[in-house]
Amino acid sequence: MIDVKIPSSYDVVGDIAILKFEDESKSYKKKVAKKLLEQQKNINTVLEKKEKVKGRLRTINTVYLAGEKKVETVHKESNCRFKVNLEETYFTPRLSNDRLEVAEKIEDGDKVLVMFAGVGPYSIVIAKNSKPEIVYSVEIGRKCSELADKNVEMNNLNNVKVVQGDVKLQIPRLRGECLKFDKIIMPRPQLKDTFLEQAFMVSKKGCEIVYYGFGQDIEKIKEQIKDEADKAGKKIKFSEEDTAGNIAPYKFRYRIIFQVV
Repeated sequence: MIDVKIPSSYDVVGDIAILKFEDESKSYKKKVAKKLLEQQKNINTVLEKKEKVKGRLRTINTVYLAGEKKVETVHKESNCRFKVNLEETYFTPRLSNDRLEVAEKIEDGDKVLVMFAGVGPYSIVIAKNSKPEIVYSVEIGRKCSELADKNVEMNNLNNVKVVQGDVKLQIPRLRGECLKFDKIIMPRPQLKDTFLEQAFMVSKKGCEIVYYGFGQDIEKIKEQIKDEADKAGKKIKFSEEDTAGNIAPYKFRYRIIFQVV
């Protein structure tokens, strides 16, 4: 008899578990999924993640294994709720601590900009757990923005404004409205473009920018930030740096915080 072992690490979003396998057979995967459902009563659906996150919208493909057949769920964290579609929108529970840590850096009355905001996890955790005046939540994906609007309503918030569109187009429009921000949060996807040009457009003096970069060498990322600041005619001062997750062996997601001085 084959010994069925549940993977030691898997993601749970709402009541959906997402497993990854190597070369196991379909029947074995289904046995694992059924065993997980039996052991974890908070899980109602088990899916297999088939590919890495891909594209600017950071979507994934899944295969149904067991339980209720669905890809939508409501995830809870930090006193917030988020409706998520696992195939059409990007969401990871692994950044829940990071989101709350960022929210704790927001001061009362801050005007906050969240770029690449997805279904609104950073925006809503900030609005719910601190006291900003307003949070602008900018996201290119239509489905993400649609769910972000629903999530703002579901969390009974009146200080989050969802803006659907490319940050390269929407940020200049915000600047045209004479908007400047005290805090700018940039949970950007792993793309070549830093998008700092857009962030600097709407950063007031003293603005704190929370930037996320990827790689092995944090100093190279900081040099890139300095170069972008020079191009924008901005002086900056680094105040904090930390890892916010591994994305591959010896490759990290770094959270770098700096101030426009």
